[in-house]
Amino acid sequence: MRVMPPRPFYGWFVVAAAFAVTFVGFGSAYTFSAFVGSLQREFAASRGSVSLVFSLAGFLYFGLGILTGPLADRFGARRLSIVGMVMVGLGLCCAGMAHTLQQVYVAYGLGMGLGVGCSYVPAVAVVQRWFVKRRGFASGLAVSGIGVGTLVLMFAGMALVLLSWIFATAFWGMALFALAYGVVYGGFVAVLPALVMDYFGGRNVSGIIGILYTSVALGTLLGPSAAGFAFDVSHSYTLPILIGTCGNVIAAGITVAVAKTAGGASN
Repeated sequence: MRVMPPRPFYGWFVVAAAFAVTFVGFGSAYTFSAFVGSLQREFAASRGSVSLVFSLAGFLYFGLGILTGPLADRFGARRLSIVGMVMVGLGLCCAGMAHTLQQVYVAYGLGMGLGVGCSYVPAVAVVQRWFVKRRGFASGLAVSGIGVGTLVLMFAGMALVLLSWIFATAFWGMALFALAYGVVYGGFVAVLPALVMDYFGGRNVSGIIGILYTSVALGTLLGPSAAGFAFDVSHSYTLPILIGTCGNVIAAGITVAVAKTAGGASN
């Protein structure tokens, strides 16, 4: 009798699908900075008004988590992710044909914002239900371990890396900054969903993760455009960088305090 080889664990296919969603969605979203200069010249616009395009998109794709998370808990992540990826593609196509900056706001802001908003939280949250022991590793692959200490983002690392940005004036300095910041930022994104699953369980994990990412929406709405307008005035990003550094230091401190409180309560 022929023995069939064991089938691969289906959860890894879920991880692969979530990886594809985040790769396409955020790969498209975070390359926006490469086009800031071109958009300025094309539409004779200020740095702040161009940065507002990304602010609007970011506000939507983080802000929608409070809606798409519960919808994924109820209807499943697959449908929402498919709809979101279609909207990302349409938004990019329409943005490429835009003739005014206002059209870019609508095409990119709504297309990318709604598209990533519909797909990101459901795709990341569904991974948490398939894993127990290797949940942090699986979550990290999906958003390409586990513990509050690691989160303390990662936050401290982002603060240090942001400070190095001030002194990165040449190409290689900026390249090293982008690499280092991507590592620590990616670690924060990977750890957060796994921690939610550990603390709250899987019943409403999509909704809870959606609420957490919605809290990022306000900062994403204000941050890029505020930094752009600050650059228009001072021709430097030093002030926004210092503000971001302070914000990460505060976040690390809050996380330490919460961890101590939770540890004391459990004892």
